[in-house]
Order: sequence, then C-alpha cells, then structure tokens
Amino acid sequence: MTNQQQAVKAAQAHREAHGASILTEFFHLLGMPNVSRDLEDVAGTAAHVVGLLERRGVDVRTVQLGNAAPVIVGHLKRAGATTTIGFYVHYDGQPVDQPGWLVEPFEPTLVTGVLGEGEERSRPTGDEAIDPEWRIYARSASDDKAPVQAICTALDAMAAADLTPTANLVFLFEGEEEIGSPHLRDYLIELQDELAADAWLICDGPVHPTRRPQIVFGWRGISEIEITAYGPIRPLHSGHYGNWAFNPTMALAQLLASMKDDSGNVTIDGFSDDTAEITDADLAAVAALPETDQAMAHELGLGATEDRGTAHALRMLIPSLNIRGFDGGAVGAEAANVIPTEATASIDIRLAPGNDPEGILDRVEAHIEAQGWTIVREEPDAETRRSHSKVARVRRDASYAGARTRVDSPLAVALLGAAEVAAGEPVVAMPTLGGSVPVHHFIDVLDTPVAITPFANHDNNQHAANENIRIANLWYGIDLMAALLTLEL
Repeated sequence: MTNQQQAVKAAQAHREAHGASILTEFFHLLGMPNVSRDLEDVAGTAAHVVGLLERRGVDVRTVQLGNAAPVIVGHLKRAGATTTIGFYVHYDGQPVDQPGWLVEPFEPTLVTGVLGEGEERSRPTGDEAIDPEWRIYARSASDDKAPVQAICTALDAMAAADLTPTANLVFLFEGEEEIGSPHLRDYLIELQDELAADAWLICDGPVHPTRRPQIVFGWRGISEIEITAYGPIRPLHSGHYGNWAFNPTMALAQLLASMKDDSGNVTIDGFSDDTAEITDADLAAVAALPETDQAMAHELGLGATEDRGTAHALRMLIPSLNIRGFDGGAVGAEAANVIPTEATASIDIRLAPGNDPEGILDRVEAHIEAQGWTIVREEPDAETRRSHSKVARVRRDASYAGARTRVDSPLAVALLGAAEVAAGEPVVAMPTLGGSVPVHHFIDVLDTPVAITPFANHDNNQHAANENIRIANLWYGIDLMAALLTLEL
C-alpha cells in the first residue's frame, strides 16, 4: 500500500469514527463572521484559524501589512524531506446582504438535503450516523472555510495513524480574496523566501457539474474597459433632429458590433495573437471531459451558442470579450423621444494564458480608433465634441493575467493520481476554468507551478444566499487533503 493509499485510508477511518466532532469544530469555524471588508471580523477569524493549526503542530503566525487583512503563514517540516508543497486557502467571505437567505448566514444549519426539500436537524453527537447527502448551510461553508477544516482533519487522521506528510508543507491563508486580493502580491513579495515551494495548490472551488472530482490546471485573467460615446451637448427632439444629429447610442452599438462576428469570434486585430498554444494534451483533456454542453444550454434556455457548437471547454482556452452592461437613453415608462447626449458600455475581457492585460486593452483602443473615434481620458468639453466627429472616453483597468500548468506535466500527473486515490474514481482534468483568480502572482513572484484542487459541490451557491456544502463533498475534501499531504513530486 502506497503512502497516499495509507493516508486516504486513515482519513476515511478517522471521519467515520469522529464525524460528529469534525462537524462540531467546523460549525464553530462557520459561526465566525468573516466578510472581507470587516477587518475586525476577518482578524478574529484569522486568530481562530491560527489556533486550529497550532493544535495540529503547525508552526504558524499572522503577518499584516499596513491596513490589509492579515495572512496566516504556517510550516510543517519533515526531517529529510526534499520537496515542499504549498497550500493556499482564503478565510474571508462574501457579504451576507443578498436577498433570499432562509437561514442565518453565521448560524450554520444542518439540513437533510437541499434547503426547502430536506428538513433542518440538530448536529449529530457521539457515534451517530451521518448521511453524506446532508448539507451545511452558512456563509463560507464551501467558499472557502471547508478547505481549512479538511486540512486540519486530514492532519488529525494522519497523526492518529502514526503517518507523516512526505514533504515539507507551507500554508498561506489569505483574508482578502473576495475583494480581489489587492495585497496578495505584496505579501508574496514580502514573504518570498518563506513561501518557496516546488508547487502551490489552490484549495478552492467546486467539483465538475457531473459531481465527478476534478483538478484544474488553468485560470483566466481579466482586463476591463469602459467606453462612453458623446453626442449633442443636450438631449435633442428625435423628430426634429433624428436622421441628422449624431446619435451616441446607435454609434456605440455599431462600434461594439464591430468587435465580434456572428460566430462570437473577436474581430479586433491581434486580439488573440499572444494566446498560449493549445497543446495536444489540452485537446485530449477537453475530449475526455464529461459531455455537459447540451444539458447546460438546455438548462440556460439557449437555442444556440455563440460558437455554433464548439465545446465550451475549448472556448475557455481563448480570450473572450463580453459586454456586461450598456447605458444609453431610457426604456419602458421612462423612454423619451430624444437623441441622448451620451451612451456607455462596460466590457470585461477574460484573458487566456499568454495574453498581456495591458496589451490587449491597447488593441481594443486601436480598434476603436480604426473605426474613426477620437479617444479621450476625461469628459470632453464642447469644443472637443465640435472638433471631432466621434468622441469616446475610455477608462481601462488591466487587473491580472491568466496562466496554465500543462496537463501532462509531472505536477499534473501527480495531482490527478492523488485525487483518484482519494475519490476512488477517475478524475476530470480541467485545462482552464472560465473564472478569473489572481493565481498568476504565485507564478510571477514565487516562480512556482500552480494547480487548483477543488472539492465543494457544484451547486453550493457560493457568493449567493444559502451557501452550502454537501457532507459527501466535505468528506471527499478530507480524503483529498490526506492524499495531497503525501504528494510526491
């Protein structure tokens, strides 16, 4: 029996014997408010997590830069180990003011199934049987306190079985992920030597929608741009001036339409030129994914997709351009027969690995200018409007780049093998997530390969009301962490 098999077996035995006490500890953690922008609550949660790690023998401390939320840094060293594995978790959570909460967000509630269908019940005690289909409802139940509990329980299980991790371990728990990790890079630079590792594992996110476990090897970056088109200096009567005066709403709509073709492909010159090569291994991984596209389109009420049937996972490997908002004039009861003075569009660009966050915005601006627009940075005065036929104010934000670890790399092979031992079934290798996470900081600053090791249920309502985690997914997470603690690279 391999080290991983022994560790997973120990984790399974431990949670079977101590399920009630594991949940009690987890409920205590979930009861601590941790909304990112409440620094006092976040600091309290950090202190609690430090205590959890100290009880497991981790050499742990908090580090705080200025008014940023503190990070938790921990080390667990093994004599003679030649490999170091890093584990990243965020302990902060989303706000709780969304409508629709049926339970108190920081009073964890155990339900015998999906809320509204199952029944609320008391926490189990002693050796009471625990149904893996039960769910725990609370803010951060899945995003992202569950990995904290899973790591701690896996360490307990290995200690009880007299097993030790096969590598040196370093932990970094962040308190600002849900507000964009504005200080993560600063912390990585400050702690660069202390956080040196052979690989970093991001413990966050859900399993595949089919409920199959997955390991994720890529993530998209993001850049944002806002375009405001200007027309007359005051609203004009559409009967008197229509078909004559420049209409910024129509002109902006035409500009946006010029950015993509009928198949959803971006037509901006050079937009995808620096996108990382899609390898044969990537294509093989996409081909091996469970088929969910048709069911997903049906669920979303889509009669067709932009790409005319290209696999969803393949579209995640190229940069996207999305119009996320448009404001020009008024509609419905507020509509008026006028030519408006201005119109604004807000665009997000999801970056594939290789795309430069600033460079791709430069290409968008070049496209705008090629369509005859004059770009300004501030609201133009009347003379500027008179001097140019089409004036657009552009505001831009190049947030961060995307990245991808090769799905055929030694790290990928090791992670997929570990997850399969933990799950007892084949694991999905996801080349790239659709969402954006600031993981590239680990690669840029620490020069370390990174992968995401999720285990929450796909229907966990993260960021929304009634966030939850299914017990079966928490149990798998404990087994997965035990396997990862014995990872060999």
